[in-house]
Amino acid sequence: MAQSQVSALIVGADRLGNIPDLLRDHNIAIRHHISGRDPAHQKKAPSLPSGTDLVILLTDFLGHNVMKTFRLAAQRAGVRVLVCRRSVCSMQQALDQCGYCKACPLREDDAARSATRAPSCKRRGAQGGLALQG
Repeated sequence: MAQSQVSALIVGADRLGNIPDLLRDHNIAIRHHISGRDPAHQKKAPSLPSGTDLVILLTDFLGHNVMKTFRLAAQRAGVRVLVCRRSVCSMQQALDQCGYCKACPLREDDAARSATRAPSCKRRGAQGGLALQG
């Protein structure tokens, strides 16, 4: 059974590095990426692009006011918010903890390989400052 793709808005950072590849592996498509540098993002809560299923806030590249405006916009739209730092490890940890991707086909593969797999950042106790709200 094919799972529908999750449409995400990422707020924060100028470059995403390897994060798009990780999200693609979890069946999450980045529909929009906003750096958060525009002063207009601090003044009023923007409306989310239509079809947005998930808002990802990259905390190490966002000011408090920008983060607050996008959290409020997501809350008004009834969209889940994933908060983490801009690193593949932190993003993976957030996705593992969020429960949003439980139906992800990779979870079945991970369960089969869990005995031979190296410990993830989550198991090593990496600091990430992440949370899921929604």
